[in-house]
Amino acid sequence: MASRLRAPAAVAASALLFFFGTGFAPIPGLSWLAPLPVLLLAPRVSARVAFCAAFLAYLLGLGGQFEFFLKTPSVPLPIGIAIVVGSSLLFGLVAWLFRALLLRGLPLLAASAPPAVWVAFMYVTVLANPTGIVWPLATSVADVPVVIQIASVTGAWGLGFVLLMVPAAIVAVTWPGALPAARLRTGVAGAAACAVVLGFGALRLADAGEPAVQRVAVMSASRFQWAPDAAGPGGQALVKDYARQIAELPEGTMAVLPEGVVGTDEDSLAGALRPLRTVARERGVDVVIGIVHTTPEIKYNYSVHLPADGSSPVSYTKWHFAPGAPFRRGDTLVFAHGHGHDVGLANCMDLNFPTPIRGYALAGARLLAAPAADEFGNGRQHSRNALLRGVESGVSVAWAAQQGTPMISDPWGRVLAETDTESSSPFVTAAAGVPEGPGTTVYARFGDWFAWLCLLLAAAGGLRLVRRRRSAAETAVTRRTAHTVGSA
Repeated sequence: MASRLRAPAAVAASALLFFFGTGFAPIPGLSWLAPLPVLLLAPRVSARVAFCAAFLAYLLGLGGQFEFFLKTPSVPLPIGIAIVVGSSLLFGLVAWLFRALLLRGLPLLAASAPPAVWVAFMYVTVLANPTGIVWPLATSVADVPVVIQIASVTGAWGLGFVLLMVPAAIVAVTWPGALPAARLRTGVAGAAACAVVLGFGALRLADAGEPAVQRVAVMSASRFQWAPDAAGPGGQALVKDYARQIAELPEGTMAVLPEGVVGTDEDSLAGALRPLRTVARERGVDVVIGIVHTTPEIKYNYSVHLPADGSSPVSYTKWHFAPGAPFRRGDTLVFAHGHGHDVGLANCMDLNFPTPIRGYALAGARLLAAPAADEFGNGRQHSRNALLRGVESGVSVAWAAQQGTPMISDPWGRVLAETDTESSSPFVTAAAGVPEGPGTTVYARFGDWFAWLCLLLAAAGGLRLVRRRRSAAETAVTRRTAHTVGSA
């Protein structure tokens, strides 16, 4: 009876841990534990049961995100289904490979190759996915600064790897079928990985006491309005309301407003910006605002900087969109006028990709001003995705979401200020001083090298597995032949 309940119990336990340890409102500690039940199960059941249990556990663990993928306009439904089902199948493959390597006496490879497979497949998927990635595991620990510093070297890929390697190593070390020496090597490797992550994090955070060099405020109307017509009464009133909020900020602040605050055309653009340009000049405040601008030929999704000195605005054209979006894609880095290369402009989905953020970091940017929209449910997770991009490339991030979690993070991924648009107040504001930061990171210089390393490690694990199977098959044939000859 107990053996029959083993698989359902493991599925239920992992599903609950994934549900509460990942997603839109994760409990970070649970994300490390979530793979454990199904990985403990894997070597004790058949390959088919191990795969199906892991697939089902991960699929059920994503239950809190189903509604988002069904309703979001940002991710087409086929892509949403592919993300949910594909990542669940991938986790099933991880458990299957873990079982196969562990049962063949390869505990060290069992602890490292399956996490590498996870990262490798995620990376390949991202290369083909037009909506980029919001890391399904890494964002769950984004609020633990000592852990996420490794992203400055490996990218957030390293976080996904270690989050799976730790539970895999625990199971591999405790598996009684492994040889003592192999178990020791696996334990040492797992402990070393944890020591490197935590030690590097502590060392990097020890230098994170820099004074603030720029005052930043992110603000949002707590009523979601996507690009209301700037020439209409609603759009005009909204811009004036934002101007009044900006007038209350201290001189020298950079105010970052959300994506799609208003919709403009050639006739209404100058008038829409006038109240904001006036308050920016009078109060000595820089303003960055998201605008959807329509021309007779095509639409643009702009992040517009209105300089405090009253000089002409500069516009950044968003680079990345969901498939079918009727916008012209940008391909140029744009810096806030008057700030040299210290402040780069970006926009929402751009932070689902390493570009243009790495380009800004390499050009010397220390702050990324990012108007964003976000949607019901996913705002906090998306803000943490932006935070991790900042850690990767060594820049502070001012994330001004229309709906969700307006946030300011420093280059070490510490949340300096944040607020929530689910508020009874008509406007919400979060403000903080951001430091200059440590400068360009290893990841900014070398990009997704760790993901490529995981591709090689995954291939090595698969090759070793095939060789072991072939060797076992040859041994079996030899034994049968010897038995037949002996009988003759």
